[in-house]
Amino acid sequence: MATGIASMAWRNLWRNRRRTIVTLSSIAFGTMLAILFTGIGDANFSQMIDLAARMGGGHVTLQHPEYLELPTFSRTVRDAPRLREQMLEDAAVERATLRITGNLMVASPEQSQGAGFIAFDPALESPATLSLLEAVDEGRLFESADDRGIVLGARLAEKLGVGVGRKVVYTLTDKGGEIVQEAARVIGLVRTGAPSVDAALCLLPLERVRRLLGYAPDEVLQVTLFLRDQRAAGEVAARVAPEVFPAAAVPWYDNQPELSGFIRMKVVSAHIMEVVIMLLVAAGIFNTLFVSVMERVREFGIMLAIGFSPARLFALVMCESLWLAGVGLLAGAVVTAVPYWYLSQVGVDIASQLEITGTEVAGIAVASVMYAGIYLDHLLVIVAVAVAAVLLSGVYPAWSAGHVEPVESIRVL
Repeated sequence: MATGIASMAWRNLWRNRRRTIVTLSSIAFGTMLAILFTGIGDANFSQMIDLAARMGGGHVTLQHPEYLELPTFSRTVRDAPRLREQMLEDAAVERATLRITGNLMVASPEQSQGAGFIAFDPALESPATLSLLEAVDEGRLFESADDRGIVLGARLAEKLGVGVGRKVVYTLTDKGGEIVQEAARVIGLVRTGAPSVDAALCLLPLERVRRLLGYAPDEVLQVTLFLRDQRAAGEVAARVAPEVFPAAAVPWYDNQPELSGFIRMKVVSAHIMEVVIMLLVAAGIFNTLFVSVMERVREFGIMLAIGFSPARLFALVMCESLWLAGVGLLAGAVVTAVPYWYLSQVGVDIASQLEITGTEVAGIAVASVMYAGIYLDHLLVIVAVAVAAVLLSGVYPAWSAGHVEPVESIRVL
């Protein structure tokens, strides 16, 4: 019986071929837009989050529980090397590093400027944990954690009037609140593409800064964790919090609220757009099915008169909706394949087309090339919502078909 209803529903769809093709096209086009919008958001927001993590704090940061409220050099993490090794045993953690970050004053004979700094151990870092390692525009990076050099942002070096090989003096406040200074030779310049970063960034060797601040050998400001999937940051932070106590485990979105707010706003905007698309698609499907039912009122009356039950008529129209959903999604997959492949493999260089440079959000350079890369669970949600929208659009027309009055409808010419 089910096979017979499915076959009849399929034939009914193609009675009005033009209307069915238009409806299928709307489903396919709506699905394509939803997948591409979501895929572009997934790829680019994930890239921004990963880049923000690689610019400093990681996906999850182990730090003093009061550091977020009042970031001072006295709020440190002890036993940091052991914590790092312990975190690397977690299956969700791919890499972990030790860092000291903060603000300082850097001065040359000509000028002085306030800047932020990241002190790190080059033996523990790679471009996967610190993107600045790939941004060296001139000179070199440190050879060890006890190197005497300093690496400056390119714009900061210009402000100071120094280049590679020149000496500068950096000043900061140590763990006890005393002002300390050290001279260093500029060994490299970095250019990230984010103007605010290039104008206010210093890279320093971890051990030298640790001694300057009066830290113990196992003491740092942050243990930074890099995850296999940045979406697990909140879950990982909650899970490891008891293990790292008295330190706190802070996910990236708490450490970088500006970036988090920007991404949340963009995600909500994308969801609103997707809902509008689905509503338009559902309205078109409802119209198609309702008109189709109204055109077949006399036919439905005859079917009821010869023994068809209202339930079977309801199932017949709902089966037509299911056919529309299945074929529409298949058509959507076909029309989406080429643009999705292009966006995922080649991308679109937005910056060159709009002739803009140096775009950034919360100090993070925005990628100039737009890619697509949808998460599987997001794709499944789109498919489920599309099927649900099509089926719900058919409920009222199907109910109307099952409640036709046989005698009255047969009189309809």
